[in-house]
Amino acid sequence: MGHGMLQIGEVADRIGLSLRTIRYYEEVGLAVPSARSEGGFRLYTEDDVERLRVIMQMKPLGFSLEEMRELLQVLDDGGPADRLAHYRQAAAERVAGLRDRLATAEAFADRLRT
Repeated sequence: MGHGMLQIGEVADRIGLSLRTIRYYEEVGLAVPSARSEGGFRLYTEDDVERLRVIMQMKPLGFSLEEMRELLQVLDDGGPADRLAHYRQAAAERVAGLRDRLATAEAFADRLRT
């Protein structure tokens, strides 16, 4: 087992994703583990784990798989500035939308408490 390589279970524990979700991201080509052990186990580097963390952070913003794929590409390559600006804008708008929804949900929770 190479230095710093993690198996899928350790990755799942560390970042709080299910095995199924991690395998799904591999299937759709978003986060493919860097190596396999002799026994065929997936092995993840720190970079692989970081990539999964980025995907996890994108998830609540409701980006499609295509958008996530492109955004990861842009982040990897420092891709075209206009694409990054587009996603920066989209992320900011979606975060604002989530804040509104959270405020609405909190108001309802308060109503139930009183």
